[in-house]
Amino acid sequence: MLLPPSETFIRDQARALRAWVPTLVGTARAEPGLDLAGLRAALPAGNPAMRRWRQRFGLADAGLSDTFRAHADVVHVHFALDAVDAWPSVQRAGLPMVVTLHGYDITTHASWWRRGHGGWGRITYPGRLVRLFREPRVSFIAVSEAIREDAIRAGLSPDRIVVRHIGIDVEKFRPAGVAAGEREPRVLFVGRLVEKKGVRYLIEAMAKVRAHVPDATLAIVGDGPLRASLAALAADLRIPAEFLGALDDAGIRSELARARTLCLPSVVAANGDAEGFGMVLLEAQASGVPVVTSAKGGATEGVLEGATGLTFPERDVDAMARALTRLLTDNALCDAMSREGPAFVRRTFDIRQLTPALEAIYDHACAGMRPIPGEPR
Repeated sequence: MLLPPSETFIRDQARALRAWVPTLVGTARAEPGLDLAGLRAALPAGNPAMRRWRQRFGLADAGLSDTFRAHADVVHVHFALDAVDAWPSVQRAGLPMVVTLHGYDITTHASWWRRGHGGWGRITYPGRLVRLFREPRVSFIAVSEAIREDAIRAGLSPDRIVVRHIGIDVEKFRPAGVAAGEREPRVLFVGRLVEKKGVRYLIEAMAKVRAHVPDATLAIVGDGPLRASLAALAADLRIPAEFLGALDDAGIRSELARARTLCLPSVVAANGDAEGFGMVLLEAQASGVPVVTSAKGGATEGVLEGATGLTFPERDVDAMARALTRLLTDNALCDAMSREGPAFVRRTFDIRQLTPALEAIYDHACAGMRPIPGEPR
């Protein structure tokens, strides 16, 4: 689909390309979808329903192959689930493919897929993924070291995958409003309301926080299947929580300008689904908002512990509450992190600085070479 609101990182990465010209290809336009102004998009000819059927059975689609052949020298697919569907059509077009692994596509247990929990069309996904691992014209990227390790455990050879952080547009996310240490004790969460985001633990932690900071509040941006149960939990624990629903970039920036801290309390879900990085951590730090997180990948690679944020073990409600209380009560620490966060993100995660390393992978793929694992990640 081109492109759902949750996939701003794909649009931003495409816009950041300089040596390569992107064309976004999808089976249909998402409704509602992202603003794709300035980007070229192409929809393949043919019946979308028939195309999905063919893809689920591992068959090439002529319309998709023709579109790839007309617009691409290399096909970059985000998420391995889409990659196993696209590969027969990419192969028919005679092109190399680059796959970015993000999280659930590699961490979810194979048994979960095989039992049909992901739908009948995904029962064969684990086997198709292993076969894709062996294709010499397919290169793999992980969004974090943690995801690279998961891919290797799943059977991908270490010399077939490199880490390339996506980064963010640091001109879009900048400090705004009063200094973080001068703000009301407002904790912000941004993300889908699903198990792996760990919001229930954040709500439980807020009950402990309010024992020390009685006027602490919680703002929850995002939607999902757990919204009703999370709202009920907040009411039961008498947590003043605002459920704001899904917001666009401007809405998220507005909430960041009000937040004292952002918390991303991610966990590994029962089926293995896990956070690959947590891009909102970068958006918050770039905006001068200290972060508190347990996010896999993000907690170890995307935060300077004690300098731009605080980390804690997943599901550890007491540790999370201590970290939040510390940031809500220590103005000097909050202000220091607020100053260091933007500098850290500009130094390490500016999407414009990271894009040449991605374009080098395209160059390697077209030349029939693999990216070198020892290259800068």
